[in-house]
Amino acid sequence: MKKETEAVLLRIFIGEDDRHQGKPLYKYLVELFRREGLAGATVLRGVDGFGKTSHYHTTSILRLSTDLPMVIELVDTPEKIERILPKLEGVVTKGLITEEKVTIVFYAGDEPRSR
Repeated sequence: MKKETEAVLLRIFIGEDDRHQGKPLYKYLVELFRREGLAGATVLRGVDGFGKTSHYHTTSILRLSTDLPMVIELVDTPEKIERILPKLEGVVTKGLITEEKVTIVFYAGDEPRSR
């Protein structure tokens, strides 16, 4: 059975070295989203990238960087995403936040068979 619903994908682009209240910012954000009851969050660590300052970050052995790009992604209802946005002010002080409408597709298999 297939079920579709509209949602919002929120992406937060930060640096690995960014911190808030003494802990890595990506960890702080994931804990915040969990406490707030959001559906889920995923942290992705980039191997290459640059941001507004054009400073190059890479995992290359020839140019080792400690401040790699990080992306936190979460998908939830528009209402829940709107509710969390004000809580990001003052927490995400540098970086980029994007928001886009998405369609979530759930595939539910058959009920488990009893043996």
